[in-house]
Formats: sequence, structure tokens, C-alpha cells
Amino acid sequence: MEHAYDHIGSDYAKSRRSDPRLAARILEALGGADRVINVGAGAGSYEPGDRFVVAAEPSMMMLRQRSPGAAPAVRACAEALPFRDGAFAAALAVLTVHHWRDWRVGLREAIRVSRGQVVLLTWDPESAGFWLVHDYVPHVLEADRRRFPSLDALQGELADSQVLPVRIPHDCADGFMGAFWRRPAAYLDPQVRGAISSLADGSSEAALGRLADDLASGAWAEKYGELLGVDELDLGYRLVIGRGKRG
Repeated sequence: MEHAYDHIGSDYAKSRRSDPRLAARILEALGGADRVINVGAGAGSYEPGDRFVVAAEPSMMMLRQRSPGAAPAVRACAEALPFRDGAFAAALAVLTVHHWRDWRVGLREAIRVSRGQVVLLTWDPESAGFWLVHDYVPHVLEADRRRFPSLDALQGELADSQVLPVRIPHDCADGFMGAFWRRPAAYLDPQVRGAISSLADGSSEAALGRLADDLASGAWAEKYGELLGVDELDLGYRLVIGRGKRG
């Protein structure tokens, strides 16, 4: 069950930590669910500590980085969850759907094992993106638009669904792709890039060299300096919340 993060995720837990503001949004979406399955759980971010949680994660590299006090975890892919129907009150999947081999099968599995809400944090491939992908790594934007399922497609698998925007704070503690929109120098850090799947393969090194030059010359600040006065930004991240369809 080899997974991409077995190769690129050795320092994942150092950069990918729960941001309390995003965690609060996720907790609200889960509502009163007392048993939660976290699908594609990674190192354990956003697993609520006030209820019973089981994590499902295919990468041994990720499983080894879970803290000793983290929720119990099984090595399993989203498309074949080893749990009975309705074993959990809710299913959670945080920035992982785009990594699944077949997201429809994975989502249907999450629906199968959940008798209540399914909560997805994802990115809208129809969103405009932001300065990094526009000016420096447009190939990443193109690739992400192909691998992230559309919001319409996700909602098509769910009943009573809703989509909520998730604005990203300027000091976001979780180091995903858009987290450093107001801290551009962070994208020059190999540890940061290593925990972002879209940048971890090394194909963006030359482009990020241009970013380093633009930061040093002041060209980035001249074009985007107004962002330094913005506290949060809509980068296209969305909470998709719904239930399994009946009958």
C-alpha cells in the first residue's frame, strides 16, 4: 500500500499542525458526533480530542509521525475502509480527497461507515488561486485543478449538502499550500515545501528561485505589498458538509 507521502512526508508533522481557527470550524461542522472516522488522517491534525476518533491513513511515514497521544489509527486507504456500515457518527477528511486514487469510491466509503455528517475540507478547483501559483508556479495550479474534484461533483455524492468558505489567516499554523500567502519567504524553506505535495517533487525549484530574487529586489513587495495589511484571505478553501443519500 505504497503512498506518495511515504516518499515526500518525512518531516510532515513539523510543518503541518492544526490551526486553532480552522480546527474550530471543523469541530463546529462535526456537531455533536461522538464517534468520528478521520479518513486520510496524516499525522493527526484536526482530530477532536473530546470524543472517540479513529484515524485511517495509508502511509506508514505518516503513521509513524503521529504523536503518542493521538487517536488510534489503522493503515487503510479511503477506498477500502475496514469498518462496518454506520460504525461512526461522522466522517472527516481534511485536505486529502485529491490524494485518493478514486475520490468517488473513497467518499462513498466515508458515507458508508458514517451514519451522520461527512465533513470535507478541500480546495475549489474553480477558484482563482493566488500570487504564488499565478506568477511563479502556474503548472501547479493547472495540476491541482485536474486533481481536486469540483464542488459540484462532491455535492453530487451527498444529500443535504452545503459549502462554506474557509478564509485563511495570515499566520496560519498549518503549512498547506496557501497558508503562507502573507509570508512569501516561507516557500523558500525546503522543510515547508516538503510538506506541500504540490511543491515537494522539486519541479518548482527554478520558479522559487525567481521568487527569492523578487523578494530580495523588492519586486514582490511592490506588486503584492498591500497583502501585508490583510489579516485573512479567501484562497478557495471550502468546507463541504453533507450526508449519505438514502435509498
